[in-house]
Amino acid sequence: MAAERNGASIRNIAEVPWREFPNHFGGALSKPLVMPETVGSRHLDYRISLYQPMAHVARHKHLVQEQIYHVLEGEGLMEIAGESKVVRKHDVIFLPPGVEHAISNSGLVDLVFLVITSPVSDEATPA
Repeated sequence: MAAERNGASIRNIAEVPWREFPNHFGGALSKPLVMPETVGSRHLDYRISLYQPMAHVARHKHLVQEQIYHVLEGEGLMEIAGESKVVRKHDVIFLPPGVEHAISNSGLVDLVFLVITSPVSDEATPA
């Protein structure tokens, strides 16, 4: 259970269930640690992901969201704009809006990484 006060919260990662989000396949699991639905965040989506060998997310891009991937364990392939590169522990990937990308576990052990996304919604704001 999250300890909360004035909108602030403390959660232990073990309290958050694993989920397989849409367009994630083969054991591509995430724990939504900070999201509007979990803690009421307005600007951040922060999750830890664990992809089993051969797990992947479908190629996609975001309209307005920026993302950071921080690899903690394992190795896999990160596809950015049609080019694939091996990513492994301590690699940090920044993805600006509009860049097509995908990540897959091409290694022998679980691929574990953090994903930070802002803003929380990918809808364009009216000008």
